[in-house]
Amino acid sequence: MASVSPELPFVIGHRGAAALAPENTLISLVRAKQEGATWVEFDVKLSRFGEAVLFHDPTLERTTDGTGNVKDHSLSELRELDAGQWFHPAFTGERIPTFLEAMVILAREGLGANVEIKPDEGRERETASSVARLIGSDWPRDVPLPVISSFSEEAIDVAHQEASEVPRAMLFWKLPNNWRDVVARYQCSAIHMSDRHLTPTLIQDAAEIGLPVRIYTINDPSRANELRAMGAQSIFTDRPDLIKD
Repeated sequence: MASVSPELPFVIGHRGAAALAPENTLISLVRAKQEGATWVEFDVKLSRFGEAVLFHDPTLERTTDGTGNVKDHSLSELRELDAGQWFHPAFTGERIPTFLEAMVILAREGLGANVEIKPDEGRERETASSVARLIGSDWPRDVPLPVISSFSEEAIDVAHQEASEVPRAMLFWKLPNNWRDVVARYQCSAIHMSDRHLTPTLIQDAAEIGLPVRIYTINDPSRANELRAMGAQSIFTDRPDLIKD
């Protein structure tokens, strides 16, 4: 079943509002809404025993006071870590949230979401299956269906099989020559692409086959305006305070 491309806003808060609050935390999602964003993006990976949490890196050091691999820690161990102080002392005590907790905030704030599956190596299918299951069982009724995205073809394949009604987007750093085959194979509804490797004709080429293009990570308002004029449907930004719909 092909996923249907939703009409997303131009501005999507990246990891919440990653320049304004500690990324992938509940306060970051709230801050994005306060700055006018109506959609946010965040990363989901698994704890040691398979609980889905919001986190980007495979290791803990950059954004918490913990050490080691996320995949080697239980949820209770992850919950003991401080995920805010690294960003600014004002955020001391902010915790790594679960995917379910993030859904509660989305419902409360009226936020749409791009859920990026960010699996650890070897857990691509397991992570995607967990995300698909939780969306199927717990996604808030008053919130539009999310967009599931990933750099992992395995993860997108699982999303295609287990959550076919949820829109899917293939994430690319540098566009491969066979990108049309990839998005067709998993019946993706959009391409998410790095601005660093955006080709001059990509947005036009994708439009010809009905695929919107969304670009990451754009924090310069002038570049955002250029991409809007080029026909990009959305940009992911750490600065929803500077770039508005």
